[in-house]
Amino acid sequence: MAVLEVQHLKKVYTTRFGGNRVQALSDVNFSVEKGEYVAIMGESGSGKTTLLNILASLDRPTEGKVLMEGRDMAGIREKDLAAFRRNNLGFVFQDFNLLDTFSIRDNIFLPLVLSRTPYDEMEKRLMPLAEKLGISEILDKYPYEISGGQKQRTAAARALITNPRILLADEPTTALDATIQGQILSLITEQSRKRGMAVFFITHDLGVVARIADTVGVMYAGHLVEHAPTAELFRNPLHPYTRGLMRSAPGRAAMGMRRLPAITGSVPRLDNMPEGCPFAPRCDEALPRCFESAPVARCENGHSVACWAV
Repeated sequence: MAVLEVQHLKKVYTTRFGGNRVQALSDVNFSVEKGEYVAIMGESGSGKTTLLNILASLDRPTEGKVLMEGRDMAGIREKDLAAFRRNNLGFVFQDFNLLDTFSIRDNIFLPLVLSRTPYDEMEKRLMPLAEKLGISEILDKYPYEISGGQKQRTAAARALITNPRILLADEPTTALDATIQGQILSLITEQSRKRGMAVFFITHDLGVVARIADTVGVMYAGHLVEHAPTAELFRNPLHPYTRGLMRSAPGRAAMGMRRLPAITGSVPRLDNMPEGCPFAPRCDEALPRCFESAPVARCENGHSVACWAV
């Protein structure tokens, strides 16, 4: 049984002013196995954060299901959601979400305190994490006294100390230097392999994806346009949008390309989506059919793509 399964997920918002309907997610389907490392890529406005918030039970889908080990998360009562998140999910986000009035130690301990874990057990879990992340010397300091890299390592320790079934991460290593990035990713990978923890993370860094992800999903305008094992996706990207992302990756500049080929245009507004495939207006390979109806995803040997031109 998959640790996480997403079935026909759809999310529609109604804007406060004007009452426009905004479809942030459209028929998203995928599953995550125990210990699997899943990366999600896509431009801003593609629906990645909306998806993450629904997986974190911070938001509810309009349609579809999110199953965790077969349990429908929509069936969890509102008063039980906080405990469910503490017991099953870990979070590492870009803005750290640390409490300035708490020491680093107490920030890390917070989810365990809320779960009434004995202090000796908290200390037992903390010290190996703190040592591996290089924060043992700052445990008595406060967030305003430490660097951004130290804050992110603190956030990682807080997420991992509960031994979550699933770790959800939104750009967890953005703007960090290579050494700190490596420490955080190495520890997350170690915990994933050691404990069977599934990892679902959003990133723009293709290098990180290629190095640590087992599978990759590519999102565009609320659609999961491609999903495949990492090696397969890098070897044989099928969707024109995926190929565009890879061509425009900054790492290609290091390979002698003076100017990176950008994808022309921008992600459409979610309250003004074009007919047919949402990527068609930007796509050099678009067919007449692409402007008439949205493509249906098809899967072959674990490689799923939603494109009429493939």
